[in-house]
Amino acid sequence: MKKYWIILLLFSGISAGQNTINALFDPGKVCRIEDGQLIFTLNLRWGEKEKKELTGLFDLDSLLLAGVYRGETEITFRGENWKVKKTGSGMVELYKPLDGMADGGTGKPQLYDLMDQWMNFRGETAEEQEVYGVNRFRLVNAFVYAGNLAQFYLPGFEKANRVYLAGSFNNWNTAATPMRFTGKGWITDLRLAPGKYTYKYVVDGRWTIDPSNQLTERGGAGTPNSVVFCPNHVFRLKGFQNAGRVVVTGNFHQWNPRGIAMNQLGDRWELPVWFREGTYVYKFLVDNRWMADPENPGTREDASGNLNSFLEIGEPYLFSLSGFPDARKVVLTGSFNGWDRGELVMNHTGKGWELPYVVPAGNYAYKFIVDGRWMTDPSNPFTTGSGETQNSFIALGANHIFELRDYSTAQNVLVAGSFNNWDPQGYRMVRKEGRWIFPVYLKPGKHTYKFIVDGKWMLDPANDLYEENQYGTGNSVLWTGQDSR
Repeated sequence: MKKYWIILLLFSGISAGQNTINALFDPGKVCRIEDGQLIFTLNLRWGEKEKKELTGLFDLDSLLLAGVYRGETEITFRGENWKVKKTGSGMVELYKPLDGMADGGTGKPQLYDLMDQWMNFRGETAEEQEVYGVNRFRLVNAFVYAGNLAQFYLPGFEKANRVYLAGSFNNWNTAATPMRFTGKGWITDLRLAPGKYTYKYVVDGRWTIDPSNQLTERGGAGTPNSVVFCPNHVFRLKGFQNAGRVVVTGNFHQWNPRGIAMNQLGDRWELPVWFREGTYVYKFLVDNRWMADPENPGTREDASGNLNSFLEIGEPYLFSLSGFPDARKVVLTGSFNGWDRGELVMNHTGKGWELPYVVPAGNYAYKFIVDGRWMTDPSNPFTTGSGETQNSFIALGANHIFELRDYSTAQNVLVAGSFNNWDPQGYRMVRKEGRWIFPVYLKPGKHTYKFIVDGKWMLDPANDLYEENQYGTGNSVLWTGQDSR
């Protein structure tokens, strides 16, 4: 018997107290391929909320599910024959042979295509969800990171025979990273890039979180995992030995004046931090007195004229505006900096104005402010919105291009979907080489969408995958797999 477990994007927002849907946190208990059958294991006690989560996760049509919950044992839906059998304890299996699945003319089962994507599917990682991270260990030597070398130390457990380290960095392999006994505990070294990782120790076959680590988060199985950050920046402030408290705060911490406490190390204060790619503005507070970083020459004024320090993590994108040689001041503003009107002052060059700026992968609207006058980017054909709210659009790290062929006489073609809140004035497509195109950055997962051609909504004629909506007109469905970064 050969089984392939499908890796899915798991919903973390469901309460731990809902025992009836715990199966959704275990990929192998919900959907599998076994002996040439596609099999879904369903709980008859699931309510409407759980069923909705199920249809979203696996792209199961709600009408097909309705047949299951009506007690039908055989269901024919869209030319496919499904069977249902009870397995006890209020559970049923919905299944059908893979060979009989519609292929949409591709010669390959359509759902099999989706499974290929799911099996390579990394999902939205914790790094993408979080902007920054700071470690919280009770023991200073429980975790040490320097030069991409991470050292994990588990004190105690002197009577253990074998201890392993398993986590997101080794695909939770329980035997890949053995630890060595030092006489007072267990230790191991790993090469890790900066980022966020989850892990546990396996002590004589028993899983345990790190007792020295105060950071945990709920894992896919519903149990806690320890969390560690491998930093890519260290805040340092020399002097102030007599200060009672030194903290750092900035746009990454919503400028909370309580800040993040720094550690005093002799004649300086330090704080190692992991940052997601982007640009960050910050200040220190020394006994509640605000100050810019004296060691960082990079400073910018905010809208109130206050001088703030800033740092950039990652490679910058060069925003540029040609011409306007007589302009006194040109400012870049957009959704990436909260539309601040004074922060990003551009540099005057011989050909115009430019500013390198680090922004993480994503979709952004922006404009230039030339001597107080707002304007879109004349060199960028892609826009979003209309009228006074029309903005230039850029997809940094774009990993998909929406494409609509023909419709050469159309005046206005847009694409709208779950990725832009179905904005009917959303992403305006550009006509190029006989087709309408629009590049975007899409997070891994399922996306629904439609094209709007001269005000008329329509499905994607090149995409056979769709689902019904509340209006009975359907939405095209797109699945994206691995992140492009």
